[in-house]
Amino acid sequence: MNTAPMGQAQIKQAMRLEAKARRCALSPEAIEEKSRTIADRLLALADGAGTVMVYVSKPPEVETAGLIDALLSAGKRVVVPIIEKERRTLRLSYLTDRSVLVESTFHVPEPIGSEVPASPDDLDLIVVPVVGFDRTGSRIGYGAGYYDRFLSRAPDVPVVGAAFSCQEVPSVPCEAFDRRMDLVVTEEEVIACSC
Repeated sequence: MNTAPMGQAQIKQAMRLEAKARRCALSPEAIEEKSRTIADRLLALADGAGTVMVYVSKPPEVETAGLIDALLSAGKRVVVPIIEKERRTLRLSYLTDRSVLVESTFHVPEPIGSEVPASPDDLDLIVVPVVGFDRTGSRIGYGAGYYDRFLSRAPDVPVVGAAFSCQEVPSVPCEAFDRRMDLVVTEEEVIACSC
């Protein structure tokens, strides 16, 4: 889905590598501590939402295990993505217990064998992983476009990025197919994104 001119694609890839390097430089202890703060902020934002889609983290992403448990304890319905590698998009499953998660595509924990299908129409809030971000809500992901394709099917659902503050970049090149985030939550602040 990458239709960006080579210059923009190269800029975005350089930003992706820099942001990933800064994130990888965080110690496991720092990731755990910062993730707890981010999870607390996300939980507060989800207060009015009945159904929340949350990515299931893998190191060194912002950890979401605690957030998922807290959402379930608060009586929220939790939906998690399952990677469809062939179609390069995501399908959705309800999750009621993290114990059913198994390492799957790209080492991402997924409820393979325990799926309970969900629809984008069910969602009140979407929490997405972030490699890099800017204050307009432009997001750098891993580069394959899975979330871009999925988010086009949920155009009216608020999108919140979970990121460490060190992942911020000055300005992400934005293509027509890119969906901007409404908010970015870091350990330092909640950023209300504005174009």
